Amino acid sequence: MADVHANGMRFNAQILEPQEPAEGAPAIVFVHGLVTDNLSSFYYTLAGPAVVAGVRVILYDLRGHGRSHRPEAGYTADDGVADLCALLDALGVEEPVYLAGNSYGGILAARMAVTAPDRVAGLVLIEASCAGTGAAAWIEDMANTLSVTALRLEHDGARDQYRKAGQRRMARLVTHVDGLLNHTSLVDDVASERPLSPAELATVRCPVLGVYGERSELVSAATELDRHVPDCTIAILPGLAHTVLREATDMLRDILLSWLAQQSTRILAETRRAG
Repeated sequence: MADVHANGMRFNAQILEPQEPAEGAPAIVFVHGLVTDNLSSFYYTLAGPAVVAGVRVILYDLRGHGRSHRPEAGYTADDGVADLCALLDALGVEEPVYLAGNSYGGILAARMAVTAPDRVAGLVLIEASCAGTGAAAWIEDMANTLSVTALRLEHDGARDQYRKAGQRRMARLVTHVDGLLNHTSLVDDVASERPLSPAELATVRCPVLGVYGERSELVSAATELDRHVPDCTIAILPGLAHTVLREATDMLRDILLSWLAQQSTRILAETRRAG
């Protein structure tokens, strides 16, 4: 792990270099979800297989998460895009990258594909709803859930209970969650978030892979992607809900690596034609 200073903050980041880089493969940046998540959710699932396949991998903790700095404000998707662009600059990554976002990380990744398209070579959305009324309802539900959790943490004394029981790991987790929800603008920023419009989604010209669980409340997002994104591939995983990354890691890995290989082949063909 390494500390990287970008956009006026310190980020915990890691670059994993393949021993045999795949020809024509851009780097892939994994973007995790909110509050209890951090870069480890990708480190222990998809990052290793991607590196073995020859892809350069960039992992980082979002602001306020994991070991990154926790400022009091700045938790909108637009803030996240500014953070990631600055982080890539600090790492010396000038070429466009793939972005793979899980859950709320997918909202951030999709926003970057719209607002900074020159920096995005491809987009992987795992259980993320980014546009339309379905996305608006999901954002509202997230904000409500976070608000209720914040209130509970203020009054139920869970942290002290875990400490007294000797459960230090859970006590640290509760302390972290309480810090984010009750001592930053994260809840208000999520509540004020707006989804992309269908017109904005239609401006995404990079290839997009969307992966959703068949039983997920977000599965309708696949229809929005397929309807509006010109170059879109959709995979619906049977029997799964919002836990695709955790419960179908092997299946997701195979889908991702196959899609990345297809993109590399396309990039090589285009490069050779141009040359």
